[in-house]
Amino acid sequence: MKILVALAFLAILASLVSALIYMMRSGTPRQEGEPARKGSMATALALRVGLSIVLFICVLISWKMGWIQPTGIPAGA
Repeated sequence: MKILVALAFLAILASLVSALIYMMRSGTPRQEGEPARKGSMATALALRVGLSIVLFICVLISWKMGWIQPTGIPAGA
């Protein structure tokens, strides 16, 4: 389970980095005949949000099913 969470977190970070790259490249002038890039950054950010929501839901389901246990400061301490 820890490996899946780590992989999902890395996928979220990769999506964020790709959005940064799209944002930085959007200001560069295009070559003649090259079509305009539309929505690449927005698509990458939407993917990041979707992956974050899926990861959060998977962690909640894993906790409810008993696959993972909270370890930290006890509630009410």
